[in-house]
Amino acid sequence: MCKIPAKESLSVEFKSDKKCLSNSILLDAVVGLANTDGGILYLGVEDDGEITGLHGAHMDVLPVMAFVANNTVPSVSVRTEIVRVDGIPVLRIDVPKSRSIVATGSGKILRRRLKADGSPENVPLYPFEIPIRLSELGAFDFSAQMVPNADFADLSSAQILHLRHIIAQRHGEAELLELSDQELLEALRLTVEHEGRMLPTIAGLLLLGKEESLARFIPTAQTAFQVLEGSAIRLNEQTRLPLLAVFEKYAEYFKAWNPERDIEQGLFRTAIPEFSPASFREALVNAFCHRDYAQLGMTLVQITEEGLTIENPGGFIEGISLRNLISAAPRGRNPALADAMKRIGLAERTGRGIDRIFAGSIIYGRPWPDYSETTENNVRVFIARAKPNLAFMKLIQDEQQRTGNLPSIHALLILSALQMERRLTFADLGKMTHLSEHRIRANLERMVENGVIEAKGSGKNRSYMLSAQMYAAANETAAYVRQAGIEEVRQPELILRYVQAQGSITRGEAADLLRVSDNYAYVLLKRLTEDGRLRAVGQKRGRKYVLSTRSH
Repeated sequence: MCKIPAKESLSVEFKSDKKCLSNSILLDAVVGLANTDGGILYLGVEDDGEITGLHGAHMDVLPVMAFVANNTVPSVSVRTEIVRVDGIPVLRIDVPKSRSIVATGSGKILRRRLKADGSPENVPLYPFEIPIRLSELGAFDFSAQMVPNADFADLSSAQILHLRHIIAQRHGEAELLELSDQELLEALRLTVEHEGRMLPTIAGLLLLGKEESLARFIPTAQTAFQVLEGSAIRLNEQTRLPLLAVFEKYAEYFKAWNPERDIEQGLFRTAIPEFSPASFREALVNAFCHRDYAQLGMTLVQITEEGLTIENPGGFIEGISLRNLISAAPRGRNPALADAMKRIGLAERTGRGIDRIFAGSIIYGRPWPDYSETTENNVRVFIARAKPNLAFMKLIQDEQQRTGNLPSIHALLILSALQMERRLTFADLGKMTHLSEHRIRANLERMVENGVIEAKGSGKNRSYMLSAQMYAAANETAAYVRQAGIEEVRQPELILRYVQAQGSITRGEAADLLRVSDNYAYVLLKRLTEDGRLRAVGQKRGRKYVLSTRSH
């Protein structure tokens, strides 16, 4: 018995076959699904979900498959199957998502969209939308295209000089400075040679174009910076300046509206910004590089009493979602523009700017950047105002001093999740961080071994929490006891009593005594040794622990 979805969606289409659905309508439905996200077409179902069954002409599925393949360009290979719902036959047609633009044999190109009431419809895919779709699929670089009717004179000589200054100041590729202006712009794919002339690309005009040229050739390239305090507008500037000028201008605005707070940590005073400058820079670069410049709208930076929002037209590109922001391989909507910004030093060269956006909040013990309001038409990141967590900051700083490097973004996500939720299982960490099982396990094992976090219990009930030292640094020992449990806090004392009675203890004996894993027993023994209460004797498997001289 097959179960049919209750209603239509972007990926589910119902078609009545009571009067034998025409071939043209069938093709339109297949092409619309293929040019969107793929999906399933149910033939023999009314728009309201009523099952009315197949016409006799469609009871043989092979001709339907052949007809679709022979009348779509490029050919769409569908899978067909007759299923029965309450004994009534329905033809299920599985349509794959196309990696290119699909048309009917007569040249009709369609896509699916949702109407205001939430129901789907097929609409034409217009010529100006085709580059957008190909760009989303990673099959077209809009920013690398030559600008029709534009000329080298549409680029600002002042911005070309500014470009050289940025390369030197931000430690871009030094060899670029040895090139002439024309060689420099060609190397960065900001110009292309056409019929003996150097003409600007979209990327070149966006970065270096004169304001009037941008308004003429790329009217969508607008940006805005707003500062709101309650209902009062403190700043509201819209501009069509080239991106190099916008980046510098907005950096100054951000600095003016990003106060620092002096916080005492022992004998030292630390200046902590309201928002991480590194997060702001990378989020702004991402907005410029990944926005859809063929779509109306503007790149918006907005600071309010709640926090910082950066928004750009164009949803996530193909393959990127809220679940895999951190783990997905870096790629963008405008590769030529993004590559130029990396090479001149404005963007993260590894393409992992998203890591810096998250790390900029996590290292201060603040909430993660929030992308949940992103839609298919806009990417929006919100960074909330929040007080820093000094104890967590010290934990990160200590770990950085110990290893010489800031912990990886995966380790930071795990530590931050434990700071927010106190105690989490392996499954809980997977749901919160969306990291792969392998990454979570590898980071947990390393941090348990280093004593940064502690593991409690075993099997499916095994959970993790920040170390006792972190709680002690925050003067929250009582909170640690509540999280760890009184018996777990007494574990070191039980080990010491065992050694007093038996003379020594091995890792395996400690694990049996406390009913914990060997790794956790090792961490406890290592901690007691570092505290000077036990002394290790022997090597590797033969190692035992005895009372140290200080413990007598």
